[in-house]
Amino acid sequence: MPIRDDLETLDFFKGLDGSLLDLLAAFVQTRTVAKGEAVFADGDACDGFYAVLQGQVRIYKMSPAGREHILHVFGPGEAFGEVAVFKGLRFPAHAQALRASRLAFIPREPLKRAMAREPELALGMLGLLSLRLLHFVRKVEELGLKEVPARLAAHLLLLREEHPESQTVTLDMAKGQLATYLGTIPETLSRILKRLADQQLIALDGHRITLLDPATLAALASGEERLE
Repeated sequence: MPIRDDLETLDFFKGLDGSLLDLLAAFVQTRTVAKGEAVFADGDACDGFYAVLQGQVRIYKMSPAGREHILHVFGPGEAFGEVAVFKGLRFPAHAQALRASRLAFIPREPLKRAMAREPELALGMLGLLSLRLLHFVRKVEELGLKEVPARLAAHLLLLREEHPESQTVTLDMAKGQLATYLGTIPETLSRILKRLADQQLIALDGHRITLLDPATLAALASGEERLE
């Protein structure tokens, strides 16, 4: 697929007219990474940012004790690493491919020149950064104020939003990584999944989970109800 067609699949380039896509295609590069390969490390120099064309990438931090904490998992159409670019900072976290992936790399200097010429590009980036800020506000709220069952219920409902016509979702990361993302440990996550299944709120089939009672899950996620 030509890079110009790839750009149309990225969230913050959708809707741009053909001339702008042609402008971007002149300097956007594609990179492939194997499963488990690092895209960048915490503290690396940042001369551009990335977007996922195919595959999946996780962003994570390491605690002083060596424990990983997953900040986000990005899939096709989503960008990552853009904040460091516009602030002139180094990358503030690690990025690693969860599966074999194809990425778009958008170098900083050509993009800044293009944004100066085309305000529509700048508006698209502002929208992307605003959505990212909203995500992290919600993540801080969930980790700080909600119990683990509520965080898990909220995550399952968020996955369902991607395919609202189906009651079945597929976990977007391994269960050990999901536990880290939710701020818990794998054993606790497994116990909560079993309790949700025992109470017939979900049905488990490996990485596929059927939401049998979305209304009660929503009540758990909001804190209106607690898991028995």
